[in-house]
Amino acid sequence: MNIFVAGLSYQINDADLKELFEEYGEITSAKIITDRETRRSKGYGFVEMADEDGQRAIEELNGAEYDGRTLSVSEARPRAEGDRPRSNNRGGGNRGGGYGNRERRY
Repeated sequence: MNIFVAGLSYQINDADLKELFEEYGEITSAKIITDRETRRSKGYGFVEMADEDGQRAIEELNGAEYDGRTLSVSEARPRAEGDRPRSNNRGGGNRGGGYGNRERRY
């Protein structure tokens, strides 16, 4: 079972997340999601574990307080076909001055 965990403190790392869920069963993986450029935590992550153990962890940890924050824990939804991670690159590349269809005024 893949579990989505939100509301995490930005100081939590993969090992902390794994330790939090180990009480409920064997963990296959625990991963904090980080910003690609800054490497800083985004405040959420994913845990993989057996279905029965995962269900119990969700029931007991959803709404619980951890490291001063309230957790939101649920079964992760699978990515839909064609979904790709979003890019924060909002730049226009080398497309000119950004005036679009407007006339330049000098």
